[in-house]
Amino acid sequence: MEQQPVSSEDPVPERAVRPLLGRGALVTGVSRRDGIGYAVARRLAAYGASVFCHHFAPHDAGQPWGGDDVGAVLEGVRSACSDPRARVGGAEADLAVADAPREVFGAARSALGRVDILVCNHARSGGDADLAGVTADMLDGHWAVDARSALLLAREFAAARDRAEGGRVVFLTSGQGQGPMPGEVAYAAAKGALAAVTLTVADELADRGITVNTVDPGPVQTGYISAGAEAYLMHKMPMGRLGRPDDPARLIAWLATDEACWITGQVLHSEGGFARWRDPS
Repeated sequence: MEQQPVSSEDPVPERAVRPLLGRGALVTGVSRRDGIGYAVARRLAAYGASVFCHHFAPHDAGQPWGGDDVGAVLEGVRSACSDPRARVGGAEADLAVADAPREVFGAARSALGRVDILVCNHARSGGDADLAGVTADMLDGHWAVDARSALLLAREFAAARDRAEGGRVVFLTSGQGQGPMPGEVAYAAAKGALAAVTLTVADELADRGITVNTVDPGPVQTGYISAGAEAYLMHKMPMGRLGRPDDPARLIAWLATDEACWITGQVLHSEGGFARWRDPS
């Protein structure tokens, strides 16, 4: 087909330096400066947004990598703000509690005045097993945090948005659809459910101009991958390194902008070409 000439009246494409100026974002799971949530929050702040950071320090304190100074985390997000009028706030909440998503969203809306962007980055680590060892409590615990709370947050977000306002919702999943996750049946089941429901939620919210997408960040070194596991994975990483927190953060921040207004219902893999099938040679 012959390409049609561009009209002299067509606007020249431009890219805003601060594409999220004046918008408010709620990012969950922002509790460590080594984490993906922190990188996402800083990206959104650098793009001009006000950011509300949910965290649950007791979870990290019980993990091998340990917790962080939440005050320093929030200050790090604040230091990335490109708009002097932008606000940064935060609240601690256990998203395993049924009412917590509503309370967190309400706190974010009160602190920022508006929430235009929702990034559900939080996840539960540990308390899992293979099929032989998994229990009902493990399955319920991961479902509550990894899937149920994200859907309830999305419900609160949609209910608070006027039909003319639009908005952005980003869930985070894992690579359970790309390859097996041995010993993590409960986690894989819950994160898999979130990925599977993405298109359904996106379809429901599309007429409001709200996009819904899910990002699989791949193997990102946030302190949880041991030196031995990292060495083992190297032959599967064609770029010669594991992911860094800002790798998926760049994709998530772009999905929050107007440039991504035509992208919805997608599960996007930010894995650096992670080749699970590749054998060492």
